[in-house]
Amino acid sequence: MDTAAGVKAQRNTKTKGVLVVEDQDLIAQMFETMIASSGAYHLCGRVRNADLAPVWCLKGGIDLILMDVYTELGASGLEAAAMIKEEFPRIKIIVVTSMPEVSFLRRAREAGVESFWYKEGARASILDVMNRTMAGESVYPDRTPRIRFGEIFSDDLTERELDVLREIVRGSTNAEIAESLCLSAATVKSYVNEIMSKTGFRTRTGLAVKARELGIVIAEG
Repeated sequence: MDTAAGVKAQRNTKTKGVLVVEDQDLIAQMFETMIASSGAYHLCGRVRNADLAPVWCLKGGIDLILMDVYTELGASGLEAAAMIKEEFPRIKIIVVTSMPEVSFLRRAREAGVESFWYKEGARASILDVMNRTMAGESVYPDRTPRIRFGEIFSDDLTERELDVLREIVRGSTNAEIAESLCLSAATVKSYVNEIMSKTGFRTRTGLAVKARELGIVIAEG
């Protein structure tokens, strides 16, 4: 249930209003506790489905949104962020995620999102990123997290190999990948063989399952 509970007497001009868009209860509770004890922010509400975030912005009083990438019922925080930045450019957004999908950083920047924070392994605390964002700074990590993937690390794959891997995770055949990426069938086969060789996976299914599990690439649509 989406809620504004716990925000009762905290709306004032001295603190900034924060909307939490997060479907994982433990993480949302961590954010809410941090906000309540910060002295600089107050909680406007929490929603589990990013599709509801633009509606909440209509209520007013929101200065900052902590926006998860994947939320309840598969709603995309990145798509919601792009819509909010177009309709409510004053509201600042910090995208938060635990998934190392390489395209997320690019898509967040393209949407006009001010800052980006990884839930795991981040150098700066979320409160620090919030403070810097509200001070007018754009805070982004230098790169996606480096994840062990078979016999290599995720950043050992080229951008094109990641494109092909994303299609494999989607369940596309080589012919479908060729059409989607505007490549020849022979080139796709070469990429697939190179990915399999690099990572050491023996089956295409095993490769896809592990890539999906680790969040190295996310196949949408």
